Amino acid sequence: MSDLPDTLAGCADAILRTADGRAKTALSKRCAAAWFASREAGTPMPIGKGDPPDAPARPDTPALMEPRDMPRRRTGSAAGRIALLHAVAHIELNAVDLHWDIISRFSDVKLPLGFYDDWVKAADEESKHFNLMCDNLESLGSHYGALPAHAFMWRAASDTASDFMGRLAVVPMVLEARGLDVTPGMIEIFRKAELPEAVAALEVIYAEEVSHVAYGSKWFHFLCGRHDLDPKETFHALVRKYFHGALKPPFNEEKRAEAGIPPDFYWPLTEAEPAPPRGARD
Repeated sequence: MSDLPDTLAGCADAILRTADGRAKTALSKRCAAAWFASREAGTPMPIGKGDPPDAPARPDTPALMEPRDMPRRRTGSAAGRIALLHAVAHIELNAVDLHWDIISRFSDVKLPLGFYDDWVKAADEESKHFNLMCDNLESLGSHYGALPAHAFMWRAASDTASDFMGRLAVVPMVLEARGLDVTPGMIEIFRKAELPEAVAALEVIYAEEVSHVAYGSKWFHFLCGRHDLDPKETFHALVRKYFHGALKPPFNEEKRAEAGIPPDFYWPLTEAEPAPPRGARD
């Protein structure tokens, strides 16, 4: 693995600058293996200083569209199911970049090594998820890039590029938590369509995403403790600042609780126009 960058932040930057999805996730998995090998050996790879791009490199396809302009397809059809798998593949590829970006972009913040263990593991699992979705698309005669996709997830990353706690609040604790709400319904769609490989892949994603949301909650609470902030009030203020719109039920309260997010964190954010929170930061 001597051809890899010699710091974890350097690995993250290299992944973010790799455009092809399969190549990006292959490099992600190699970097994760190198990190955990160094940890096992008792000589952790240096974190280093990150220099992430404003946005990750992307292949020429899929074409990116505003969410409101995305074509609507019924999931009862083969084309609709392919579109759903394509959408999940796109989300997973964004998640790979998001997890490496948080390592690089906030590398100047002094953190325990456990922080890097968590997010490298999450990035490694998201790499697996992307490849599972690509395998399923290809088994159905399609591929990642065959359909348009939206850029919504990276917009949240851009909005929180200079706010570490805002990133943790919006990406794992809101966007990824939404995956816990909707994935059971997706699994049922593919079960009814008698596509067991897609069911198995989505069940892997569902099981592992709980931990990714939990990492967000864990380190958000860690930073709140470091800065003597109330976690619930701070979460509400940051989501109202950076997330555009209200949160939408129904919520998977059991899995959210398992990930360390109680109902009083998200139910107040379902209000369409909440009052300005006390102590919200500019």
